[in-house]
Amino acid sequence: MPAALIWLIFALGLAGAEALTGDMFLLMLGGGALAAAGSSWLLDLPVWADGAVFLVVSVLLLVLVRPALRRRLIPAKGAQTGVKALEGKHALVLDRITHDEGQVKLDGQVWTARPLNDGDVFEPGERVTVMHIDGATAVVWKSP
Repeated sequence: MPAALIWLIFALGLAGAEALTGDMFLLMLGGGALAAAGSSWLLDLPVWADGAVFLVVSVLLLVLVRPALRRRLIPAKGAQTGVKALEGKHALVLDRITHDEGQVKLDGQVWTARPLNDGDVFEPGERVTVMHIDGATAVVWKSP
């Protein structure tokens, strides 16, 4: 069996295994194996030279292509959206906050609010921290 065909089968096997992992590591190795198959077929190089082509191309793909491809295809995990983005932000008390009533100004919007601890009371003008959002109510705690 010609060496080019073996490299091609190896490249297809790595690409198929990449479908199971999704990490794009095996895909880069598959690209190196595909380059080795091409060089073996076109240049009829010895097996050690094909291995060198595989190594060089794989390392280049891993270092140069994989990081850019991962940034483009995999979204950032730290981006919070919706009410989760409001947790931990500071708010200004507008109306006295007790267990049953209160309002805060949070990111330029007025929210109903209640304290995290039922016995806490916050007066207008105080700064509080949003602990979480419960429906349409900001659950707040006194900022240090």
